[in-house]
Amino acid sequence: MTVDATLHNDLRVHYSPVGASDRFALGVTKFLRFIADTFFARKYGHRAVVLETVAAVPGMVGATLNHLRGLRRMQDDKGWIRTLMDEAENERMHLMTFVAVCQPTPFERLMVIAAQGVFYFFFFGLYLIAPKTAHRLVGYFEEEAVISYTHYLAEIDDGRSPNVGAPAIAIRYWNLPADATLRDVILVVRADEAHHRDVNHGFANEMAGLPQGTVAACPPHVDLVPIWRMSA
Repeated sequence: MTVDATLHNDLRVHYSPVGASDRFALGVTKFLRFIADTFFARKYGHRAVVLETVAAVPGMVGATLNHLRGLRRMQDDKGWIRTLMDEAENERMHLMTFVAVCQPTPFERLMVIAAQGVFYFFFFGLYLIAPKTAHRLVGYFEEEAVISYTHYLAEIDDGRSPNVGAPAIAIRYWNLPADATLRDVILVVRADEAHHRDVNHGFANEMAGLPQGTVAACPPHVDLVPIWRMSA
């Protein structure tokens, strides 16, 4: 039994930049993609471990700042806070999944600390002064993530990367079949990234007063129940 390959939705989605802020977001994305390609080349498992630690930052930053703004203005958040927190949690589960697949080296753990520290303060500042650009940046990040995971699938299909069994944490989180493989995991992770891509481009469009596009479906996964609710 395998995961439905149609989960990927449309992998060709790309938001054409409009204005300087969009071009800035795309430029930053391409620069960071160049760094990732330089450091990791085709080591897609190790790339995923490092990049997912960074990918989980924007959702939490956006949720925090929208929460504080909602308190200051005493107004409803229109569901943005929960959406962004769910995104951060989902990206963190991506990280835990790939840590189980590919144990990070000491050097990669050092890179995680450095990259996360630098990116957190950069993104926090960007969201404070230009939240639309911040969401557009995340949308472009997710476009690149979809491309990277597509390349990872090709590595597996061509026999250059082993198609090992899916980690237990992934089977539980996405409710995958017991015989699921790494390829199945990458399919649902890629679909998650496509969903985040469309949501963040949609947020940026809403802030700019532009039409909303379609949003790729999010693969079903279990809700991580807080400790307080488990004991209630």
